Amino acid sequence: MSKTIGAVAAAIMLASCSAGSTTMSTSALDNACAIAAERPSYLRAMQRSERVWGVPVAVQMATIYQESKFVPNARTPRRKLFGFIPGKRISSAKGFSQAIDGTWEEYRNATGNRLASRTNISDATDFIGWYMATSQERLGISTNDARNQYLAYHEGRGGYARGSHRGKGWLLNVAGEVESRAVVYDRQLRSCGLT
Repeated sequence: MSKTIGAVAAAIMLASCSAGSTTMSTSALDNACAIAAERPSYLRAMQRSERVWGVPVAVQMATIYQESKFVPNARTPRRKLFGFIPGKRISSAKGFSQAIDGTWEEYRNATGNRLASRTNISDATDFIGWYMATSQERLGISTNDARNQYLAYHEGRGGYARGSHRGKGWLLNVAGEVESRAVVYDRQLRSCGLT
């Protein structure tokens, strides 16, 4: 009898965990059409941001993939004290866009979106659109240029303007991956009629 109750309790627990899951299936992450099918609200948010800010859906998708793998409450790892005690987080970056506190506050002030949340896909995509449109305005980086937009996104506009990215081979490689993923996502979105 107790084995049956235990099995039922385990099944209920498992069902409740998966029913409320906000994490996208790993298999969908490499296919823009699968992302759109699994999370239509994500596509709608990105399309809205593209209309407002002019940043293509594929560029937004590639940025979110790189920053959080579409995990709404993603956080940076904690530093380890003495090699094993969890300390402070590496940065204040969090959410879909991995925006840091100061830049998020700048966005909220600039747009008047005072209630914006980094764990909300609509706010996160609006943030990415705003940030990249502002980078185009201030730095002359086309909103279609996923590579350089990502570099400015990662390093901050000031860092990008100073060329802080140039000495970081690992970051240049990551920016190349973001660019390649944006191209693939764009091709996929066209193939399934979503652009």
